[in-house]
Amino acid sequence: MKLLTVDDSRMIRMIIINTIKSMGFETLEAPNADVALEILETESENINLILLDWNMPGMNGFELLKIIKTTDKYKHIPVMMVTTEGERKNVIKAIQTGAENYLTKPFTPEDLSSKILECLGLADNYMLSQEDDELPSLDMDDLDL
Repeated sequence: MKLLTVDDSRMIRMIIINTIKSMGFETLEAPNADVALEILETESENINLILLDWNMPGMNGFELLKIIKTTDKYKHIPVMMVTTEGERKNVIKAIQTGAENYLTKPFTPEDLSSKILECLGLADNYMLSQEDDELPSLDMDDLDL
């Protein structure tokens, strides 16, 4: 799986990339919407999710979301907004425009991972695999004391 993160903050991109890599996924990154469109032009068939900031210089993330969701070549790719833009009307606007999910900054790596899995439709499978890794419960009656 390959995810594209689009954010003008290098620090945020690094946090997102480290989280994605820890999940075992590949990453692409873009510091702005123009670079994101260049990447989409050549990689759209390989991208499984776009993580998109709203507030960026030049074309903002909402404008890019509209382009993605109205372009046949890109509209199949789920988009999750990852942004400080937490105003209710803007969250609704992004979801109505086609954003799959929405995460406001600041966030924890766990929150980000959970939302990514939801967007990819892997949340249930991931939870089942985590349950397999849990230690078995002990029944006190089974212990030789």
